[in-house]
Amino acid sequence: MTVLLGADRNRARSRFYPWIALVACLVVLAGFSRTYYLKTVFGTPELPPLRHIHGLVMTLWFALFFVQTTLVAQGRTDLHRRLGILGALWAVLVVVVGVITAIDAGRRGASPGPPPLMFLVVPLGDMLVFSILAGTGLALRRRSDFHKRLMLVATLSMLPAAIARIPLAVVQANRPLVPFGLTDIIILTCVAYDTWTHRRLHPALGWAALLVVASHPLRFMLAQTDAWMRFATWVTQ
Repeated sequence: MTVLLGADRNRARSRFYPWIALVACLVVLAGFSRTYYLKTVFGTPELPPLRHIHGLVMTLWFALFFVQTTLVAQGRTDLHRRLGILGALWAVLVVVVGVITAIDAGRRGASPGPPPLMFLVVPLGDMLVFSILAGTGLALRRRSDFHKRLMLVATLSMLPAAIARIPLAVVQANRPLVPFGLTDIIILTCVAYDTWTHRRLHPALGWAALLVVASHPLRFMLAQTDAWMRFATWVTQ
């Protein structure tokens, strides 16, 4: 019986990352279908070139994450490592394009509700958290147990932007609280599942989840300060 339970747990572990990566891709598709992927169907306004570039870069990151997790689940770690070089370069591109796009939106006064300069803390916070987690994950790529968990949370940490655009009244009426909250739930579900299958909380997953969850209220607090407003004004000039 113990052997069978161990085998079941191993199979569950191997399937978990591709499945959660697929869920993340579906969330992105649901969030940006009207304004990006299927915009010709919904007749939404045309996007400037920078936002098209941003959409392409982010889409390919989530697609690459799904491919990489699938390769590992199938035992193709050799190909996973080769693609990892592209992944490292693409992570840098995600941050660079993400920061440029966020600053451009702040400069144009784009915001889902809060004053644009205050809201700028949300996308720039996303890029900071992603940089910390993905950068650490890539630095620890030879420690696969740390690497895969850090890359997982790094990718999931960018879901609020997609969730915020899902056309549901409860989401639209409570931005950014609901997008942040649902992202936290997804991440904490991963923490609970990983802890159950391994019978312990992995430190990489625990600290990564704590960083993401704690960053959300901290951003609200930071946005209220004069220091942030001076910084936001400076970067958008």
